[in-house]
Amino acid sequence: MASLQLLGTRGSHFCGGTLIHPRFVLTAAHCLQDIPLHLVNVVLGAHRLQMPEPTQQQFLVANVFRNNYDPENNLNDILLIQLNHPANLSADVATAQLPQQDQQLLHGTLCLAMGWGRLGSQAPTSSTLQELNVTVVTFLCRPHNVCTFVPRRSAGICFGDSGGPLICNNTLQGVDSFVVRECATRQYPDFFARVALYVDWIHSVLRGSGDEGSH
Repeated sequence: MASLQLLGTRGSHFCGGTLIHPRFVLTAAHCLQDIPLHLVNVVLGAHRLQMPEPTQQQFLVANVFRNNYDPENNLNDILLIQLNHPANLSADVATAQLPQQDQQLLHGTLCLAMGWGRLGSQAPTSSTLQELNVTVVTFLCRPHNVCTFVPRRSAGICFGDSGGPLICNNTLQGVDSFVVRECATRQYPDFFARVALYVDWIHSVLRGSGDEGSH
């Protein structure tokens, strides 16, 4: 789990991300639409954002790779950040497993969403990493997305969770993309970019950077 922060201000978290290779973090394209890359600090191994923890590792952005992002329609909301040096893998910093290209995800699959986002549409962001059990649903969803819902309670992803992972059966299946109207409406599912559509593209980026073989 990665936290994208503005340089020079501890805990100024604005989006999440997922380490998929020692030098690459997968996040949402909309996270970096309006932020100069030289102002982005990528933090791995964090739990409490406001505290300097010995498990934390910090990186700058060396490069980014987009894939036909369409902001008007929230399509292809996925982006790879190349870190300025490789992460040290440990018990606190590990790479997530990618799905197979075009792998299907069945309605009713149980998954885990996580992030430091707001605890409600008007609430502040969370200082500690939150995890939420969610269920994959197909109602109101689109082919480019994985959608999730929390039955019988008002809960879901929120602002600041963008770019973070949806983990299903120990596999990274989604990148937190958007909510409809506001957080946890109980009417609409939460929308994630469907990682399985982009696995071939991800591997081509890793190969092009010369990092594929060092995984």
